[in-house]
Amino acid sequence: MPAPVAVRRAAALGLRFTSALQLLAPLLTRLVIGYAFYQAGGGKLANMERTVGFFTDLGIPFPAANAAFIARLEFYGGMLLIVGLGTRIVAALLGSTMAVALMTADKESFLNALRGVGDDGLTDVVPVVYGLFLLWLILFGPGLASLDALVRKWIAPAPDPAKEADRLAV
Repeated sequence: MPAPVAVRRAAALGLRFTSALQLLAPLLTRLVIGYAFYQAGGGKLANMERTVGFFTDLGIPFPAANAAFIARLEFYGGMLLIVGLGTRIVAALLGSTMAVALMTADKESFLNALRGVGDDGLTDVVPVVYGLFLLWLILFGPGLASLDALVRKWIAPAPDPAKEADRLAV
């Protein structure tokens, strides 16, 4: 027995509505995670001595060089995520920093969350949450509201339907 007409119309309207809003998911993800990295990188740049000391305490090799690199990656990478330029590459680079954070600064809280020890779960471990957002951006891309989408259109414009029809007719 088919669904009543009113139900089918409501479902079709709901699908059109959510399809129109589809660009919001990657846009909001990029804005939020990009701003978080922009702020974190800016804080590291403003307090470079403290950042180098922290990296030294964590046992990260070449702490001064790594602190300078990570601070700039977070700062400029955050800005790039916000505008959606080089999204997949930047997200992959920032994701690698989250993996390092899980092995160093947040190792204990990560392991406790995995074991179920204490009150914190995996969603309380910031690098895990950030890493999941970054993984989502790597796999699904920046979305239509991004500079990456504009660059893609500029590099490979949509085919002209008239020319495509002529090409297929031959």
